[in-house]
Formats: sequence, structure tokens, C-alpha cells
Amino acid sequence: MAEAPAAELHAVLSGGAWDVAERYDCCPRPAGPARLRRNACYVVLAVLFNERVSARRRHRPSRPPSLPASLPPCLPPQDEVLLTQEAKPECRGKWYLPAGRMEPGESIAAAVRREVREETGLECEPLTLLALEERGPAWIRFVFLARPTGGTLKTLQDADAESLQATWWAGEPTALPLRAPDILPLLELAARYRRSPSHPATLPQELPCALICLRLLVAFASDAGELWVLLSTAGTPHLPVTACGTAASELRGGLRAPVLRLLRDCLPRAPPSPAPLGLLGLQHRAGGAGGADGICFNVLLSVAAGSPGAGPPELRGPAFCWWRVEEEGLKGRIVQRLRAAAVVPIYS
Repeated sequence: MAEAPAAELHAVLSGGAWDVAERYDCCPRPAGPARLRRNACYVVLAVLFNERVSARRRHRPSRPPSLPASLPPCLPPQDEVLLTQEAKPECRGKWYLPAGRMEPGESIAAAVRREVREETGLECEPLTLLALEERGPAWIRFVFLARPTGGTLKTLQDADAESLQATWWAGEPTALPLRAPDILPLLELAARYRRSPSHPATLPQELPCALICLRLLVAFASDAGELWVLLSTAGTPHLPVTACGTAASELRGGLRAPVLRLLRDCLPRAPPSPAPLGLLGLQHRAGGAGGADGICFNVLLSVAAGSPGAGPPELRGPAFCWWRVEEEGLKGRIVQRLRAAAVVPIYS
């Protein structure tokens, strides 16, 4: 029993993938697989900073009528961020980070590269996932930090249906007419990560998954320094996997809904809402069987004891068990992730 979950835990903690094997714990299987443009929507967004700023004059966007006549003082060159000017009628002339919807059969990293290229003219390489924003399967946005690798910055002469132009912007983003202010905390998050990375570089791993689901690393740390991990006992003991449904109540609850459902099924006194979720990694393969675009999110959360000094919470029945982590290296990795919140944040 000890060997199998230890191997799975090491893989998940390393940001790697592990076969879902289409097994789901304590949840009814949705009627069909996740398919983009049918029952799921994935959006990618990229934050790029100018890593090669020279003393020569940098391209500035042609000033639209709504742009302030006087621009604020520029930030240091390393803080230049890539912005694109929208061409869509409903937000034409507004500025935003390169972003757009994934296409069916497209990998997440390929979608990032395509959107940046189409909207800014530049080639890029994703470095890490910065955040996951979600409203259930109906809308999931992957926020990446990426680096430019080539291409030519788009100007008004290159304007098309994707965007009008792009620029390396060194001023305050609020000095521009923004399409939406939701990019401001993302820019701050990206700047903080560049100064001091809060989690290891995290990129999607290629492994198929039919549904949108979560693999849960539910940990309990005792006051005495002992550590337990929740396992499903169905077949070979493994980290529990729970799938997102497509009912209205599931969509409203987002990714937290299936987590809460599983905790209520296995814990007699489950919390009214799950502890903060953090992402350790994710796995997806474009063009899965039957056209599936499912994703498995590897998620970390902790549960508290019912009273000081107590052990892990009692479980309802034999479907789950607490597995005590004896290997010091593995225990240290889990505890470090828990204490430092060294995970990709999930915003619901």
C-alpha cells in the first residue's frame, strides 16, 4: 500500500502527471466528456515583460483619441509589459493583456503561443502558470507568465480582426483606457513572481483526461509533526479524484463544489466550505478520445483537527483511509508546500 501512493505523491508534488484511469470517487460521472465550445470554455492569458530593452527608441502605440495627451513617467525598463489594443467592436481601442479562447484540439501551451502571436506579432514561450481563474466548466482562464522569443511587434499598419496594435508599456496601465481592470491584480502577481517565485515553475503536462476533474492531495498535519494524506481505497490506494458535473448547482460552485461534495461524503464533520485550494499541476492532452478536452487539476488542501492535539478526522467508512507519511523526504515536501502556500492560486 505504501509504495503506490508514494510514487503518485512524488509525481504530483513535482508538477507532473498521473493517469486518472477514469476512476472517480464519491461523485456521479457526468453524461459525457468535456468538449470546448459545447460544455466547457478555456481561456488563456499571458503576461510578458520586455527582457531585451535597448537604448534605442522603443515602439510606442499610435495614440487613439481616448489616450491621455501626457503620459506618466516610465517605470524601469525591465517593467515594460506587453499590451495589445482591441479590435473587437464592443471594446475597440481599449487595451488588455494578450488573451483569448482555446480552440478544440489545441493544447494549452499552443493556445498561449497562438494568442500572443495573433494579437501582438511576437513569438513566446510559457514559463509558468501564475493563476487559475474559474467559474466551473463554463469558464476557466489560465494565466501564464511567458517570455518573448522572436517576432515583430504589431503596429497599426498590421491591424486586423485580432487586434489593432501592440506595445511594450512602461507606464501605469491605468493611464491607458483598459478593456477591464481585472488585469491589474494579474500584473501585480506577475511582478511579484518575477522578484520572488512563490511556487515552482508549473506547466501543463500531457496526459489525457475525458472530464474536468480534480485529484486531491488532502493533508492533515498534527501538532506533533506527524502527517497523513487522504487516500481512496478503491482498487490500488490512490489520491481521490472527483469530477465536475454540468448541473446548474455545480457550475455555480465552480471547482470547489466537487471538493466540498467529496469532503462531505468522507468526513462526518466536513467543513461548510473547503479550505483554500492551491494548484500543484494540471494535465491535459489536446484531441483526446472522442474529441475530449478534459483537464485534471492536481490540487492541495489541508484539513484541521476537531480539537487541539487530536489526530486526523474520523472517516465515514472504508471507502477512504488516512495514510501516514513515513518517508521524511516526502513528508518534508508536502509540509513545505502547505506552510509556504507554494502553489498556484485558484480564484473562484
